[in-house]
Amino acid sequence: MATNPSIVTRDTDKIAAVTGNLYESVAVISKRARQISSKMKEELNNKLAEFASGVDNLEEVFENREQIEISKFYERMPKAGSTAIDEFMEGKTYFSYRETEEDI
Repeated sequence: MATNPSIVTRDTDKIAAVTGNLYESVAVISKRARQISSKMKEELNNKLAEFASGVDNLEEVFENREQIEISKFYERMPKAGSTAIDEFMEGKTYFSYRETEEDI
């Protein structure tokens, strides 16, 4: 039985070391993953909008191979969460803490 190559074991101690707290690190990573996912979705929708037509018929669905290839390309791309973790661990993610009244 082969394992899924997209499954990667992460060292939580290394992830926590960046912020000093695992939960803060996960919060930063999740926010970045949402940004990446949103950007990818917008790009995909813009590319697929070029193929949109006002009439939906069955022949167009089967004939539009370019649209299918674009969708498959985006499906094969690394997941947003994996990309966000890699960026975070490489120090490519900017994050800061808000000042509260207690800090002033």
